[in-house]
Amino acid sequence: MAQKSISCGVSQMPVVGLGTWQSKKGEVGAAVEHALRNGYRHIDCAMVYQNEEEIGETFKKVFSEGIVKREDVFITSKLWNTYKRAEDVPKACAKTLKDLQLDYLDLYLIHWPVMFKPGENLFPTDADGKFIYDEQNPSFKETWNALEKLVDEGKVKNIGLSNFNKDQIAEVLEFARVKPASLQVESHPQLPNLELLDICKKNDIAFVAYSPLGNPGSVFRRPEQKNLLEDDDVKKIAAKHKKSAGQILIRYQVDKGNVVIPKSVTPSRIDENLDVFGFSLDETDMGVLNNLYKKIGPKGFRTCAVAHWGTHPNYPFKDEL
Repeated sequence: MAQKSISCGVSQMPVVGLGTWQSKKGEVGAAVEHALRNGYRHIDCAMVYQNEEEIGETFKKVFSEGIVKREDVFITSKLWNTYKRAEDVPKACAKTLKDLQLDYLDLYLIHWPVMFKPGENLFPTDADGKFIYDEQNPSFKETWNALEKLVDEGKVKNIGLSNFNKDQIAEVLEFARVKPASLQVESHPQLPNLELLDICKKNDIAFVAYSPLGNPGSVFRRPEQKNLLEDDDVKKIAAKHKKSAGQILIRYQVDKGNVVIPKSVTPSRIDENLDVFGFSLDETDMGVLNNLYKKIGPKGFRTCAVAHWGTHPNYPFKDEL
């Protein structure tokens, strides 16, 4: 099946990738191997997912066996909150490259705009369970300049942002020598993020949607929030196109010109999520999905709000608290 790609900095990013967030050890390696054997050419990783070593073993296997070539796979990872100081950025990248058994990343993102106390503990907390932030609170510019050096050294091809709001994106654009190639954020019909999408299109930033199905298993979901896979409007569009509700939600992102990274460790679901290129949604379908968030409220609902970081000065969703 033919994969589509969009521009992402100096590279081309396949528009459907496999997400690995919450994919458990003992399962994620097999999921990545199945995906690469069956047409996927984009794998999304992160240090904080704590499964990069297992994914690295899979990369070593599939590349050494010639199942796919390294240069044909777009691989993303992310800089975690405890590594934002200039001297710590290369350490984090080196660990990720070692764990993934790679010489370079296609894309390296700042995972969140917040900064935690540096150290091996990825989630540092005090005796009361409150997160310990980095007292130095390094600027975006300090972190970004360190990422730019990784590009200069050939360790990453592109750099970008994740979970940044519009003002934070604008700040980075003002000083960046290497422009952000991508923005990865939660996006689905209950949180279409149309304003951020417009900013990305105006600045040639690839928009990558995570949790495209609305994260139905999230503990942060409101009691009244309906599962997108069971939404009547989504189901009607699915019946119209003879596709599953999940395929409609993934195609929704593709038809907006976005990249989308649904996650799964189930082979049949992994295959289904990629089988979205034989049809497209029409203007009526897109209008329904773009306005579906209004069933919840004026701003829709974000399932990955990490509101427990809300006291950090760089918390990106303050207007939603």
